[in-house]
Amino acid sequence: MLRLLLFLVPVVLCVFCVVQAITSRDDEIRNLPKLWWIVLILFFPFVGSVAWLVAGRPLTTPRRLGPHERSASAFPEYDRPGRFAAADPEADEEFLRKVRERAEEQRRKYREQKQREAGGTDPAPGEPTS
Repeated sequence: MLRLLLFLVPVVLCVFCVVQAITSRDDEIRNLPKLWWIVLILFFPFVGSVAWLVAGRPLTTPRRLGPHERSASAFPEYDRPGRFAAADPEADEEFLRKVRERAEEQRRKYREQKQREAGGTDPAPGEPTS
């Protein structure tokens, strides 16, 4: 039982550290590049895993936002680290307004096309047929 435990603990520790090293962001890993940490953990499982836990693992403090990042509380699915955000909120609102107007125009054209098809009437000359 003790031999099994002495074998399983380093294997589980190594797998945990490799997975954590792979899923960590490159800019949050300390002291060595990500690839070197993975190589160190794989070639020296116990020592590399302990070294990763002590010196390489990202700190748990919250990351500061970059100059073009923001917290998009209105759309939490877009609230990801590293995501670009507009620096000018007015321009952002203008863009969204234009997108909504274009979508409404496309819906209106689609409804008109469906009405023409359902009514069996031909489109007026000069109107696109599809």
